[in-house]
Amino acid sequence: MTATTTAPLAATDERTVGQPSARLRAWATRAPLLPALAFMIVVTQLPFVATLVISFFDWNALYPKARRFTGLDNYRQVLTDADLRHSVWTTVLLTAGVVLASLVLGLALALLLDRRFRGRGIVRTLLIAPFLVVPVAAALLWKHVLYNPEYGLLNGLLHYVGGPQPDWVSRTPLLAVEASLVWQWTPFMMLILLAGLQSRDQQQIEAARVDGASDWQIFRHLTLPHLRRYLELGALLGSIYIVQNFDAVFTITSGGLGTANLPYTVYQSFYQAHENGLASAAGVLVVIGSIVIATFALRVVSSLFREEVSRA
Repeated sequence: MTATTTAPLAATDERTVGQPSARLRAWATRAPLLPALAFMIVVTQLPFVATLVISFFDWNALYPKARRFTGLDNYRQVLTDADLRHSVWTTVLLTAGVVLASLVLGLALALLLDRRFRGRGIVRTLLIAPFLVVPVAAALLWKHVLYNPEYGLLNGLLHYVGGPQPDWVSRTPLLAVEASLVWQWTPFMMLILLAGLQSRDQQQIEAARVDGASDWQIFRHLTLPHLRRYLELGALLGSIYIVQNFDAVFTITSGGLGTANLPYTVYQSFYQAHENGLASAAGVLVVIGSIVIATFALRVVSSLFREEVSRA
C-alpha cells in the first residue's frame, strides 16, 4: 500500500522540478518590458517628482540661495492670483470652444465620408492632412498666410469683394487661436467618428429604412446614440491636448491680448520671471487636470472595447 502511494508522489515531484514555476514564467514574459518601464520612469516620473518638490519652495532662479520651504503657498497663489485665474479661465474657454467646434465639424465630415462617392479616398487624405502638420508650422501658417493684414489670404479675399481689411489677430485674438486649433483637430475628431459610423449595425439601419424612417430619424434615434461613446472619447482626448497647448498661443499672439492660457503662464513664470516654485505649482495643476481628463478617457476606451468584445 505504501509503495503504491509514494510512486505517484515521486513522479509528481519530478515533473514539478523539471518545469519552471508559474511565477518564474510570469517574470520571463515581463522581463523584456522592464527596460522600457525603467526608461519611462526616468524620463517622466522622476522629473515630475522633482517638479512636485520644487513647487513647495519659494525659489527664484536669480537668487538660488534665498530659496525656502513655503508649503502650499505657491498653489494658493496660483489659485488666487488674478492673472493666473484669468489664464485658467482662458484655458477653459479655449478648450471648450476648440473641442465643441471640432466635434461638430468632424461629425459633419464623417457623415460625408461615410457615403460612397467618386474620389472619396483622395478627399479623405486631404481632410486628414491638417492633423499631420507640425503644430508650430500650422500656427505660423495661420498667422502669416491667412491672418496677416497686408498679404494674408483672408484680407485678400475681402479686398477682392471690396470689404474691410481688419487685423484679425488684434481684433479677435482668442478666436484666431481657436480657429487654427479647430482646423488642426477637426480631422482627428473626424477619424474617430468615422470609425464609429462604420461600426454601426447596417441590418438595423436597413430595417429602419424599410419601416419608413427618414434619414433624420435614423440619425437621431440610431446613429447619434451609437456615436455617444465616440463623441465622448473625441472630446476627452481633444481636451487632454488643448489643455496643454502652448504652440498656437505662443506663435500667434505670444500670450498677449488676453490669450495667455495656463501652459503659457507657466512658461512666463519660469523663463521670464524665473519663479521656479510658482511655475512648478502651476505645472503640477496642469498635470493633475490632464490626469483627471485622461482617467475618464481611459474609462470610455475600456467601455468601447467591452462593447466590441460583446458584439464579437
